[in-house]
Order: sequence, then C-alpha cells, then structure tokens
Amino acid sequence: MSERQALIADFLAGAGLAGARRDPLPGDASTRRYERLTTPAGSTLMLMDQAPALESPPCDPAWTPEERRAHGWNATARLSAGRIEAFAAVADHLRSVGLSAPEVVALDAGNGLAILEDLGDDLYARVIEQGAEERPLYLKAVEALARLHLTATLPDRLSGPGGDWPLLTYDATALQAGADLFIEWMPKLIPDLDFSPDAVAEWRAAWAPVAAMGEAKAWVMAHRDYHAENLLWLPGREGFRRVGLIDFQDAVLAHPVWDLHSLLQDARRDVSPEVERAALDHYVDVMMVDGEEYRADYAALAALNEARILGVFARLIARDGKPRYRQFMPRMWGHLEQNLKRPELSQVRVWFDRHVPKEMRG
Repeated sequence: MSERQALIADFLAGAGLAGARRDPLPGDASTRRYERLTTPAGSTLMLMDQAPALESPPCDPAWTPEERRAHGWNATARLSAGRIEAFAAVADHLRSVGLSAPEVVALDAGNGLAILEDLGDDLYARVIEQGAEERPLYLKAVEALARLHLTATLPDRLSGPGGDWPLLTYDATALQAGADLFIEWMPKLIPDLDFSPDAVAEWRAAWAPVAAMGEAKAWVMAHRDYHAENLLWLPGREGFRRVGLIDFQDAVLAHPVWDLHSLLQDARRDVSPEVERAALDHYVDVMMVDGEEYRADYAALAALNEARILGVFARLIARDGKPRYRQFMPRMWGHLEQNLKRPELSQVRVWFDRHVPKEMRG
C-alpha cells in the first residue's frame, strides 16, 4: 500500500467508513480523483482526493499581477489549485442560498481529502444522450444561475469547514492570461503557425477591451466550469434545486454571462441554437437586465473563453499526450467563428484573418 493510500485508509476509518467498498470514477484533465464509497448498509458517498502538492500555489489576494505570474498559473488565473478548503467553502455558500451542492460530510483539508454527499450519476450530458429533452434541463440550469446571481452582496471571504477562502475577481490579468494560452500553445500543436512579437502585441491589444469589460462587470459568483458534464439532474427535488452542482472549487466574482456561455457554447456537446436562444432569453427575463448589452458581452467573453479553451486543448494534446481533446476543437472553432461576426470583435476578427489561415481553424 502506498503512503497516499494508507493516508486515505486512515481518513476513511476515522470517518467510520473503513468497511466501505471503494469504486474509482473515471478521471478528467485535472489532478483530482473521485471514488464512490458504498457502505455495508448500501448507502453511498463520494471520496474526493486532491493531493495539494500536485499544484502550484493559489493566488494571495494581496499579490500584484507581476507577483501572480511569478508564482505560476494558478495564481495568475486565480484558480484554487485544487484546494479542498476552497471546494468546502464554496459548497457551503451554494447550499446556504438553496442550491444543490453536495454536503461535505468529512474533511481533511491539509491532506486534500473530503467525503461528500453523493448526488448520483445523472449528469446532464448523459441524461440528454439517453433521451431526456434538452430545453427543460437547460432552462432549469439558467434558473439555478439566476438564483446564484440574485443573492445578496457577496463577502470577500467565504467561510467553510476547512477554513475561510477568498472570493477573488476574475480580473483582466486572469482573462488575458487565459486568452494568451492560444498564442502560446497553438503553434506547438500546429508548427506552421508562428506568431511574431508584433502579432502577439496585436493579439493582446485586440483582447484588452474584452478583458477590461469582464473585470469591470464582475459582480456575481461564477461557478466557472458550468456545463453539462458538471451539472447533475435531480428529479426528486423541486425548482432550481433539481440542478446538482459539482466541480465549483474555482469559483470567482465574474461577469454574469461567464457561466452562461460555458453552459450554452459547451466544448463537449452541441447545444441547439434554439435552446441557446431560449436560455439566453429566459435569463434576461428572470434577471430583468438589458438583453442587448448582455448578448454583446456574452459573445465577447465567449470568444475569449473559446480562444482559451483551444489553447488548453492544444496543450493537453501537444504537451500531455491526450489526443482525445482534438475531437472537441472543431466545435470550439465553430463557436469562435460565430462570435467573431459581432462588430464589437472586429479587431479580434482581423487578427485571426491575418495570422491564422482558414484551413488551420478546425
């Protein structure tokens, strides 16, 4: 038995779960692992295993942009570095406003271990594949977002069983760094792409107004990874509580449209244009906001995020040897091309036309 497995065994024993059957769940692109725990009585829980040493440090709220970049990607992008205490603090907040986040049953934050309520296996993506109607699920997901966005003024720090956790702004530094993943990693995947220093400067100038807008209008908590693989359908609950939330440990203050475009311009599955329009209309109606302004911001930040995701996928393929992410890239290119038709993104569109030939966008 490895040292890590011995640590987990001791943690489970301390929680009264030494006799539970442990069934690993499939992994994703992160360093986090999950196991389903089945007790002798037949009830189930989830083990979250995130060894803290595997990640660079999270962002200290006092750090300048230069200090953040010096400390690595998690600090630059304001990611939680997989810290269990971040998950626990965000979970407590989500549950406090009535949303369906898993209850934290036991926690060892120092060693990166938690036992969570099991919300089941009915991910949105799976139940839609099995024949569930898409539109009602997405409208309910929009209502869950509206519930989150309509909560009272958010604190600077969230309290949780693992200690307080800062709620940082998804600021221009983080947004621009995300966009820059495209110019950093796409040439490593497509060697014929070669961005000169002038092209890089043009890229950053083109995205700067979008990043500034995203920071200026960051006033709600964003899940930050709100899509069909991170939402669970809970038909036994009522209203927006039918939407189960997981993988929210990187939550930040962000523009309200951030989670909307993650949901509706998903990297892993096609959402029909009709459902996308209906969901955006539903959000505008529930929140009573300026629909034209929100749609313009939605397209701009979605385009930035799609550039970021294309860079992430290029890195996963070129550096990490995970070719399966190539299958998602045409969908992201399609969303990006559609959003670049907006007049607000004309400078970005010109950059792509100048530096990325059409045949390389797919």
